[in-house]
Amino acid sequence: MTDELELLRDWDANAAPLTEPARAKARHRLLNAMTRAQRHPDAVPSRRHVLRLATAAVVAVAVTGTAVLISEGGADEGDRPDRANRVSGTATPRMSNVSAVTVLNRAAARAGKHEKPVAPRDDQFIYSKRIIKETERETGAVKTYEDVNWDSVDGSKRSLTMELGRVIWEEPLKEGEGVWPPREWSKLKKLPTDPEKLIPGIIGVGTSKKPMSNFTADDWYDAYFMLGELLKWPLLPQGLRPAAYEALALVPGVKAIPGVKDSAGRTGVGIAYVKHSSEKGKYLVFDPKSYEFLGFRDERTSRSGDKTYIQVSHVADWAIVDRVKQRP
Repeated sequence: MTDELELLRDWDANAAPLTEPARAKARHRLLNAMTRAQRHPDAVPSRRHVLRLATAAVVAVAVTGTAVLISEGGADEGDRPDRANRVSGTATPRMSNVSAVTVLNRAAARAGKHEKPVAPRDDQFIYSKRIIKETERETGAVKTYEDVNWDSVDGSKRSLTMELGRVIWEEPLKEGEGVWPPREWSKLKKLPTDPEKLIPGIIGVGTSKKPMSNFTADDWYDAYFMLGELLKWPLLPQGLRPAAYEALALVPGVKAIPGVKDSAGRTGVGIAYVKHSSEKGKYLVFDPKSYEFLGFRDERTSRSGDKTYIQVSHVADWAIVDRVKQRP
């Protein structure tokens, strides 16, 4: 039997369900494992950082199909130490007293005002083009990638995606698999557009009923992580993007960092979760005057571990199309 999911369905099937503390601990380690994995592959997914869950255990399946089991007695998180915040001799912009809450709430208001209702059919695809500029930290060498993607609206068809210029065909989800953010438009539409309901609804991928007043530091990190992944999706149902911005504003510890540039060369305000070492250097970037969302800043490490890169990206175009490789 070679299907990992079939093996997992038989794995410890009669074991008692995890307690809520054990589940939270496992989930937190899973997210940290995903963050570390994102930093090390040479062709790391900067956009499609998906979380897949099998029914028999807490499982993350990367784009390559590798399964990672996280148990209560798992290894330590092992976050890598911070590196010097320099790119080509230029220091990373220092923090200021700009309010992240103000930026996010005004971005939510702007997004709500400008978004238009869309309703793609299940048989269609969401086309998007993302521009990524990657700078090697030590040498300052810059490479620019134009990643073009066609994502199946309901996940039933193969999706064609690109990661740093590498073409990837993604097979439809198998029975018992889920993905975060949800691939199916119908599932996205079910997510709450009330920010105070959205956060409890997404940590644990919809399994948590814990009120936010009882959230631990790990819960808030999970919320920030999951919201950030949701916002990377190029198209969301009406009201969901503004709700995600407002939900981010509720996360304790989000900070605003001025002077962050996107891949189009625009200077904006970065929103970061600096309380967690794995998120330092990762920003959502907004225009400091209009509060328009500009793009993302990220970091990664080569597989060998001897090179680090700064990535800045933005979505240059998106559309709803009828077939793979169709452009608007």
